Amino acid sequence: MSPVPAQGVLTRAQVEQTAASIEAMQEGSGAIPWSPGEHADVWNHLEAAMALMVGGRREAAERAFAWVRTTQRDDGSWPMKIVAGQVEDHSAESNMSAYVAVAVWHHWLVTGDQAFVGAMWPTVRRALDLVVSLQLPFGGIAWSQEWRDGAPAAVNEEALLAGSSSIYHSLRAGVAIAGLMGEPQPAWEVAGGRLGHALREHRDLFLDKSTFSMDWYYPVLGGAVRGAAAHALLAERWDTFVEPGLGIRCVSTNPWVTGAETCELVLALEAVGDRERALQLFADMQHLRTDAGSYWTGYVWPDEVNWPAEQTTYTAAAVVLAADALSDITPGADIMRGTTLAPDFPEVDLRCGCASEEPVAGVARRTA
Repeated sequence: MSPVPAQGVLTRAQVEQTAASIEAMQEGSGAIPWSPGEHADVWNHLEAAMALMVGGRREAAERAFAWVRTTQRDDGSWPMKIVAGQVEDHSAESNMSAYVAVAVWHHWLVTGDQAFVGAMWPTVRRALDLVVSLQLPFGGIAWSQEWRDGAPAAVNEEALLAGSSSIYHSLRAGVAIAGLMGEPQPAWEVAGGRLGHALREHRDLFLDKSTFSMDWYYPVLGGAVRGAAAHALLAERWDTFVEPGLGIRCVSTNPWVTGAETCELVLALEAVGDRERALQLFADMQHLRTDAGSYWTGYVWPDEVNWPAEQTTYTAAAVVLAADALSDITPGADIMRGTTLAPDFPEVDLRCGCASEEPVAGVARRTA
């Protein structure tokens, strides 16, 4: 077990070591699975690519982006699970498709390479057009679409709070990319306004996954909830999920802390200016670090064991992105703060789908 880094922030050399551990698990196709022999999904794959960029491994990251381009389907989606190049689950998750916009904008922040953004733009456009088409009447985004006989089929008419929060972040990144490309996408902006309203004012309309910590902090991490409202939301269940000295629980009912969720909360805290607690949590979770720079997925404290017995690329990636946010290793450190993204979308009158400057009867306006 490696010692806890000073002040909870990894050194540049440690970040590069962790990025190397991610590249070591990358497949020849460019895919980055959860761990060797496990499946790849496009969301976690892209987060790993972002971590490779932070860790100075651009060639490996761009092989990962090339895999994203070649595996996207005509409708803009990706299969939910791909194992060693074979599709294991053909269904598509909306938040997974949307995340390509965040990863492309992050690449732009780190490199300033507009030609790369241009090469990825058709992929981003297809993905976000699909995601917007899955918006439900209350503003949330349907969480998945089934595939049958090689074609899209039934849409699951329910929305996940964490997934929709991630999509809000992706839409802001997508609109920023559209501006860079000189191709505005007003439909994405309208969808973002409706989605933001739902995330701020109608969280009760999403599927109840309240035992999962992701449903607690993701509206803040994704940027829909900021200011005083963000601090109040994080305070609500702090004692339920945070285990001092260890990290945060993945599920409130289980004595199990996980590195990825802990680092995502670190990113959420840093984004709203709560650096002291962000640093402490980041230091707390370093017990998951191995001497090789990889990270165990989690730790069950009654048994004092790492579980599951695997080191995952998505955990390592979350660590690298949190380290960047806390120490500004690259210009990509802003990706969760969101100051370079498109501005918050305007509130939308849910009766007509149009922007409204005045409160609408029965539709609360954001106050923070």
